[in-house]
Amino acid sequence: MAQEGTQPVAFVGLPMRTLSVSVVSGPDAGKSVTDEAELVSLGTAEGNTLQLSDNTVSRFHVELSRRGSSVVVRDVGSTNGVVVNGVTVREGQVPPGAVLQLGKTQVLVGEGKNASVPMLEDESLGSLKGRAPVMRTLLARVEKAATAETGVLLIGESGTGKEVIARELHLRSARAKGPFITVDCGSLAPGVVASELFGHEKGAFTGAERRHQGAFERASRGTLFLDEIGELPQSLQAMLLGALERRRFRRVGGAEELSVDVRVVAATHRDLKAEVNAGQFRLDLYYRLAVVRLEVPPLRQRLDDLEPLIQHFLVEAGSERTAQALFSPDDLAALRAHHWPGNVRELKNLVEATLAMGERPTLDPPVAAPGAEPALPGPELAYKDARAQVLDRFERHYLPRLLEVTKGNVSAAARHAKMDRSHLIELLTRLGLK
Repeated sequence: MAQEGTQPVAFVGLPMRTLSVSVVSGPDAGKSVTDEAELVSLGTAEGNTLQLSDNTVSRFHVELSRRGSSVVVRDVGSTNGVVVNGVTVREGQVPPGAVLQLGKTQVLVGEGKNASVPMLEDESLGSLKGRAPVMRTLLARVEKAATAETGVLLIGESGTGKEVIARELHLRSARAKGPFITVDCGSLAPGVVASELFGHEKGAFTGAERRHQGAFERASRGTLFLDEIGELPQSLQAMLLGALERRRFRRVGGAEELSVDVRVVAATHRDLKAEVNAGQFRLDLYYRLAVVRLEVPPLRQRLDDLEPLIQHFLVEAGSERTAQALFSPDDLAALRAHHWPGNVRELKNLVEATLAMGERPTLDPPVAAPGAEPALPGPELAYKDARAQVLDRFERHYLPRLLEVTKGNVSAAARHAKMDRSHLIELLTRLGLK
């Protein structure tokens, strides 16, 4: 049921073929799951769709999903990998009937029955926009999750709009009249995270000149959004788990226990299942946060949304122009061919820059053929303009890969690149990568 202040929404069914997964050899031979319409996970931890007992299988080993007539196989940071026909696969597509080797276990991936997945009938849910089926399916799940009180974990690349989704979850919930408080766990120094979450008493540490209310207190009867939860130091993961399980906490330096009445929505660009396998994230905290798990697709997987999003950003900017008036057909084709490392945030920045400067957007050139030199600007441009174009191309190539290498940690990225952290943040912000 829609909450006060929201409009009722309608759903339609997205036809798809279900998955059937059977263990054909190993300690769990004979186990199976059938007619799973979306994600199927296999591993030894509780909570997997198919839980295995093979000690050569990781706690979270592999995830399977449908994409058209194929099955997408994604290794979730397992120790012994996923082998298909003698080839180790990190992520790829296999046909139904393929046999996967997971440690000492072999599983057969088969095709189930015809089914349908709920999909939003309209192309918007509050402030969220989506024409592509993958996005409209997500919006249907957002609407359903909003009415529950359970924890929600949003997983997606930087710039995909996870905070916008978290806010919509709040606005469509019974807590809509309460506060919506955001804590960016990735931007806080480890020493201040506990104080920001739980508050502190006067004199609790040097510089604590007065009592401070933490995010849990400020979010009372509302929603607490923990962005980049994967960056939370391990020393604080137990404290957060305790507060969520007992619904009580103490301020730093305090003796009094305070009650908690908040709903927690968390988000991360990291693969927390892989972090659990690596011992970097607590399994019990993962379960507490990921009661409902929503995967937010990158922009390159929802290119049908480009023009609606451009139009949305134009309206937000107060412009009466249309997407077709702002960008020529060639420009729109180039936008569809772009990889979008900064996702929706990068698109928004590009629309605003094009409006402000009245110039065609600058995008990375298509990937050159192997061995071919990428085209460089010549003397048809002034030296300063040609140099700026090459530098921009380099930064758009280098910085996303720098973040991948350092797992999105900006401080680690600055150290790795041997550059000033504040300058790196400026570059990332300009390119829509932070």
